[in-house]
Order: sequence, then structure tokens, then C-alpha cells
Amino acid sequence: MATQNSKITKHVSIYSASVALFLTAALFGSYRFGNLGGAEARFDSFTQRVRSVDVNKSYDLAGEAVPMNNFDAVERLDRELVANSYLHGSTILNIKLAHRYFPMMEKMLAEYNIPDDMKYLAVIESNLRNVTSPAGAKGIWQFMEATARQYGMEVGTEVDERYHLEKSTRAFCRFIKDCKQKFGSWTLAAAAYNGGPARISSELGNQRAANFYELNLTEETMRYPFRIVAMKEILKNPAYYGYFVKEEGFYNPLDDCTEQTVTGKIDSWGDFAKQNGTDFRRLKVYNPWLVAASLTNKTGKTYVVKIPRNG
Repeated sequence: MATQNSKITKHVSIYSASVALFLTAALFGSYRFGNLGGAEARFDSFTQRVRSVDVNKSYDLAGEAVPMNNFDAVERLDRELVANSYLHGSTILNIKLAHRYFPMMEKMLAEYNIPDDMKYLAVIESNLRNVTSPAGAKGIWQFMEATARQYGMEVGTEVDERYHLEKSTRAFCRFIKDCKQKFGSWTLAAAAYNGGPARISSELGNQRAANFYELNLTEETMRYPFRIVAMKEILKNPAYYGYFVKEEGFYNPLDDCTEQTVTGKIDSWGDFAKQNGTDFRRLKVYNPWLVAASLTNKTGKTYVVKIPRNG
């Protein structure tokens, strides 16, 4: 009898354990997939929704229409819309950074009578960050050293104005306006910003092309104007593409500061920062063009340094 009771107890324990396991699995499944319906609740299904982008409408770059009756142009635009729609991390950060940088860019573009769309070149060039390309282009607008010097920026071991937002944006405005005057088209001007004015001019002649859409260029330059259009579309309509950033998540402009004129030598920017109630890191955030820890300034050049308030 004791043996039989032991068997019964054992079977009951196994049954209880099985029921517990089943309930645990059911509870986990309900928690993990409870907001999914139908076939989506199966373990072997994907939980994301990936959709194609609707290109059945008109698009333009700086008021110049993309020829939507040209299947090649449509497919190239479609590629950039799809590719850039699903760059989730980069796009969220671009939305945040656009709030910081676009107001100043828009003001300066208007000053030079340049279409507002041109600000999106900065997004595709650098994701609105002071980065360095493998080829050596630097800053938000990605100027090479020779071009930067040509358009009046100082490039050295202590100061590199390619990282100076206002000065590099002003140089961009002059450069892109020169390209527009040369080619008569903002779309070709954008292509020239990427591929170089000399190359675009040469290829227009060699290929007997009348506009950008008739040109066969390097892949990067071929994609460039379409990437601008795609980025404009996404950043102007983020919710449509599934991006939601609350206003408090935006990055504010770096304008909470005072300005101090420097005309001489600075032995230590760290000491300078402390003397002005801040620290070296925050001084660099507001003045990324200061690329060394000190400033020789043998010629007595005048520099305007931003001093962040509140430390």
C-alpha cells in the first residue's frame, strides 16, 4: 500500500508540474504576444511591419520636379526612400539635431537667396555631426581642405573652421550658389557638390546630357540628389514614416552663451574655460573649431569664442 501511495503521489506531482509549466508558458505567451492578433501571434512570425514607400505622387528638389514619368528616376528615388526610411537610429537623431541646426541654416540660406531644401545636404553629408570622412572631408558640410581654404575658412592644427557652424554654412552657401550659376540647376548644383563641378561639367559635355537625369555618373553622385529628396520627405513627414519625437526630446540650439573676443595667445583653453566659469569639454561643444588645447595666434588674428552660460 505504501508503494502504491508513493506511485500515486509521484503521478500527481508530475501532473501538477506539467500544469504549472503549461500555465507559465501560456502566461509568457500572453505577455509577449498579447497585443498581436491572428497569425501574428504565432512564434514563427515577424512582429515588425515593413512596407514599401508610395512613389505615386510628385517630388521635387528645390522646386525642380523629379521626372516621375521616367521609370529610371522613379526607381532611383524609390531606392533612397526605402533605404532611408528604415535607418531608425540615424533618423531619430537627425530629427533631434535638425531642431538645433536648421534654424540658423534656414536663416543663412534665405540671406543668400538659396532654396530651403539645400539644408538637407548637411543631413546626407554628415548626419548633422562634425565628422571626418575617409577622404579627409570635415565638419557638418564635409569640406575638403582645399575647398575650405578657397571659400575663406582657416584650416590648421589649432583652428579648423570647417567645424565652425556659421562660417562653414556661409562657405556652403557661396559654393552651392556658384554651382547653381555655373549649371543653371539646383539639382546639378547638388550633384556638383558631391562629384565636383569640373567632373559634372565634363560629363555633361561628354554625354551630351541636358540635365542631371540624363547623366551616368559614379554611383554615389547618381544617388546624391535622390537622397536629398528622400531625406526632405522623411524629415518633413516623420510621423508618416513612423518616427515620433516629443518636443522635449529635441536638441536645443547652442545659443545659451556669451561671446568673447580673443586677439592674442591662449596657453591653455582649459585654463581659459575655468576662468570663464565653464570647463574644457563644454567650451569645445560650443566651439568645435578649436582643435588644439592652446592657441599660438602669432598674427594676432581676431577670434570670437562662445562661452556657455550655466557652466
